[in-house]
Amino acid sequence: MTQQRMELAALTPRVYREMKRLEEAVAAELREAGVEAEIHELLKIRSSQLNGCGFCLDMHLGEARKSGVDERLIDVLPAWREMELYSERERAALALAEEVTLIHEDGVSDETWQGAEKVFSGTELAALVWAATSINTWNRLAITSRAQPPRRDSRSPE
Repeated sequence: MTQQRMELAALTPRVYREMKRLEEAVAAELREAGVEAEIHELLKIRSSQLNGCGFCLDMHLGEARKSGVDERLIDVLPAWREMELYSERERAALALAEEVTLIHEDGVSDETWQGAEKVFSGTELAALVWAATSINTWNRLAITSRAQPPRRDSRSPE
């Protein structure tokens, strides 16, 4: 079993508060720009899947379900490229999020960028870049510290 290494919020509360403020600003920017909340949720889940961040997956899958994201979109997200369920905007945001997450491989391709420019305004696209960057930072913090989600209630079914 993996043990949490440290509690970053307790050890560096000022920096943690600022990171939370960044996340809140990113969410506000996305809303104000007109990016659908569902896209933000899918972006966070997909980046967390690629990074293997269990803590963030636990959190964002729960948040997506609570906010009403279509369960089918969540369930088949790893295979989004093969499914017709996703809108053109969702596809462009997911492609961008994947390339930002895996930026060390080939950067963000012109093809992906141009595809995103076709369906998002400059402001929307800038907000999506911040969103992808933010979730990747959270993933790295959670993975490094081995953050653990709250334990399941012992009375809940297994």
